[in-house]
Amino acid sequence: MKHVAELSARVAWLRLVPAILLAMAALCPPQALAQMPARFYWKTLSDGNAVPLILNSISGNTNPFDPAHIVTPGGSFDATMAIAGYGHTFSLFDRSAMAAIIVPMGRVSGDVTVAGRTFNQSASGFGDPMFEFDINLIGPKAQKNIPDAMRYEPGFSVDVLADLAVPIGEYDSSQPLNLGQNRWYGRVGMPVVWQLGDWVPGRRTTLEFLPAVWLFGNNTNYDNGKTLKTDPMFQLDAHVSRDFTEHMWGSLDLAWYNGGKATVNGVTGEKLNNVGVGFTLGYQVNSNLGLTFGYKSTINDNGPGDLKMDVFQISLVYGWHPLIEGMNRLKSGQ
Repeated sequence: MKHVAELSARVAWLRLVPAILLAMAALCPPQALAQMPARFYWKTLSDGNAVPLILNSISGNTNPFDPAHIVTPGGSFDATMAIAGYGHTFSLFDRSAMAAIIVPMGRVSGDVTVAGRTFNQSASGFGDPMFEFDINLIGPKAQKNIPDAMRYEPGFSVDVLADLAVPIGEYDSSQPLNLGQNRWYGRVGMPVVWQLGDWVPGRRTTLEFLPAVWLFGNNTNYDNGKTLKTDPMFQLDAHVSRDFTEHMWGSLDLAWYNGGKATVNGVTGEKLNNVGVGFTLGYQVNSNLGLTFGYKSTINDNGPGDLKMDVFQISLVYGWHPLIEGMNRLKSGQ
């Protein structure tokens, strides 16, 4: 029974595995896709499953459904975004791996003032779904059974990941504000988890990094037939995460965006060079359900061309594993 209790404490975090979009402890939407929260790339038992639901309230000077973060000087945008998805962990070449899909949906509206006149646009529906694949390269081997899960400690772990968004979301070429982006885009990155101190529930501390590069295809039907091109954008996420109790944790979060210069019909804008900071609080409701609350905001955003973004986020992640569910049934005498 002692081993069952210890294992349950360790793998209770399973539901956080693809807290995709927990992903949204993210500063922005498909940024919400873009920035993953702390503990997103912690490893759990292979063959686990998770269904996240993330709710975001976002305001700023860019369309939060566009991961390129194209800034509209003088613009004001508000969005309510929900993200639903599914994630599955598995073993590949004896390494921990994860595959997930995330689907953003919601409503965005914006006001832009030009020459003293204010123009309003809005859009609602589904955004572009995104697929993610992640595999561990450096660190402990995949957890395939109970003894593996009991022995697991991340130590210093490095993954490689690839995301790809499919351009099938709601899109209206007569206006620049849309949920879908009418172009392929994605990122490649290397998540890093660095364990600090003992790996004991209630005392776990990690330092986590995710350097990544976003790549964007061209939108050849942008705002009434114009061509939108976007340079690659570098993004660095960093988190310091700490257990408060066995069921509650918190993190301090930082994100840096650089690059992503946009060109519309040959007219070039400015590249991004912005920093966002925030925090995340997580609570394990029960062995299957996890809850997080987060807030993020850009800080070096005084210039007219600087990215401005404020995000409140709440996420629920329901996770399950056939092995753990079977153990729970045995414990309850079913």
